[in-house]
This record gives sequence, structure tokens and C-alpha cells, in this order.
Amino acid sequence: MFTATSRYHDVPTATHTLPDGRTAGYVRRRFPPDPAALTTLALHTVAPGERLDLIAARELGDPEQAWRIADAHRDLDPRTLTARPGRRLRITLPAGLPTGPGVPDAGGVPGG
Repeated sequence: MFTATSRYHDVPTATHTLPDGRTAGYVRRRFPPDPAALTTLALHTVAPGERLDLIAARELGDPEQAWRIADAHRDLDPRTLTARPGRRLRITLPAGLPTGPGVPDAGGVPGG
């Protein structure tokens, strides 16, 4: 249902039977991962006026991966992540990907 790079890729789907007998499919609730369990690839210092999608495009090569930065800080509103210039944001691998050779892991580096 979702591409491999979507935050919903591994979220289970379900169906609901409507009163008239039709069924409707839906995606179950997604629970964000524990930020401490995510592997840090880099740190990014927020510049004045930056947006999370632009940071994701620069750091991850895809603006639609901004959700990964939000997950690393357990924040649902991208504006709060970029509201304070100078804040350091963790750029991480998605949940479930192990640390491998050549992948630095700053683990508990605070987001600011």
C-alpha cells in the first residue's frame, strides 16, 4: 500500500465493515519509535528560516523523509523543530535498521 520509504510502510492495515455491509480499509495507528534506539547519521544545526523538508532534502536527499527527523526528536510538528535557529537536530536511520560498519552512532546526542 505504501512505498518502502514511507513512514507507514510497515504499519498493518485492517478493514472495517460498515452498517450497509461494505468494507473500508484503513491503516492502523503508527507508534513513533523510541528516539534513543535510532542510529544517528549526522547532526544538523538549524539556520534561520529553515524548514524541515528542506533539511531532509539536503541531509537525506528526499524532502519526504522529514518524518525521520521528526521521529528522532519525538515531535509531530515540524515547525517546532526548526523554530529556534542554532538547535541541533539528529539525522537518523529509520527504526529497525542496525548500526553497520562505517555508520557512526551518536546515540544519545540531544536534539537541543
